[in-house]
Amino acid sequence: MAVNLTEKKPEDLLIIDGVQVFVGQAGIKKVEHNDLTLIVLNHNNTTGAVFTQNRFCAAPVYLAQEHLFDEDGVRALVINTGNANAGTGAEGRSRALTICEAVASQVGCKSTQVLPFSTGVILEPLPYEKIITALPKVKPVHWNEAARAIMTTDTIPKAASREGKVGKNHTVRATGIAKGAGMICPNMATMLGFIVCDAHVSQPVLQLMTQEIADMSFNCITVDGDMSTNDSFVIVATGKSGQNEIDNIADPRYDELKNLLGDLALELAQAIVRDGEGATKFISITVENAADQKEAKKVAYAIAHSPLVKTAFFASDPNLGRLLAAIGYSGLENFDTDKVRLWLGTALVAENGGRAESYTEEMGQAVMSQSEIAVRVDLQRGKHKATVYTCDLSHEYVSINADYRS
Repeated sequence: MAVNLTEKKPEDLLIIDGVQVFVGQAGIKKVEHNDLTLIVLNHNNTTGAVFTQNRFCAAPVYLAQEHLFDEDGVRALVINTGNANAGTGAEGRSRALTICEAVASQVGCKSTQVLPFSTGVILEPLPYEKIITALPKVKPVHWNEAARAIMTTDTIPKAASREGKVGKNHTVRATGIAKGAGMICPNMATMLGFIVCDAHVSQPVLQLMTQEIADMSFNCITVDGDMSTNDSFVIVATGKSGQNEIDNIADPRYDELKNLLGDLALELAQAIVRDGEGATKFISITVENAADQKEAKKVAYAIAHSPLVKTAFFASDPNLGRLLAAIGYSGLENFDTDKVRLWLGTALVAENGGRAESYTEEMGQAVMSQSEIAVRVDLQRGKHKATVYTCDLSHEYVSINADYRS
């Protein structure tokens, strides 16, 4: 059961000019199930993307990285579930390319203008013939159906929209979808995420913005500390809003657009954590007054990745020494533990190297029993901060992953 997460209705999601969305049934893992998504883009759009840092990245990731910078631009995204096409070597790349060729023929573009994406089981050959057969049969849908079609172990489709002023006289509209529930770890989390907007942005500028938005959203979440082979995050700008092009980061509209799209991306990223496999708690971990942001994230992830911490949250057990232990082994140099202060919700738990005098077990229990929990750590080493979002680790997580290939 996802933590305080509900499915968006079609009317909640904005239609973006310059984009067509289709879904179909390839029958890769399940019959009579939408497992194929095709997103067709207008001419003259720009596209930015970032991908997994896993060295065993999937075949479609290789191709998407190559095709992203085609001189004629991206014209289509094709996404399948049920098979990751990862750990499949040269044959996997050949199959992914064949799919790109089929999409290109259908859309009327070059195969190098197609970005392929796959998600599902690793180390199994992609049944590409099924995808090619299904492509001509895809049907136009609204964004909520596309969000459902890219799901794997997700329990709720993840989609969101934003609309806001970018510049004095123009309104930008954006809609995004994402999938992910397990094998979630930063750089990037195990997920697929796609945002389309009608802003007008040059490709180099959009590429930089995409990386910055990923760093403030999808690179701030973790469910289980496992990095996927298939992570991909894409932003498309169709240029249909009527505004002049944003072609440098000094343009004041750059930050306005980044904030708009970043807010949308953060909602999608948090939705992944809220729907973490077997999750019952949504936890935000903020580390402040660190020497730099890298240090702040290092401590936050030490807490967020700890199975002992995560199982304590699941049990609603204020065994908070586990949080201090995680801070202690995070690897900070010249670390004075007496300066650390730790809060659970609004309750000060630890200071001066030990338990705070004002803290009681009842205070901790009251916070741990909630479905959304905030942890705050003050290192008193500098002026930088970072927030990481995670969830608890439950019996259901084990069951879901034990049965994943069934």
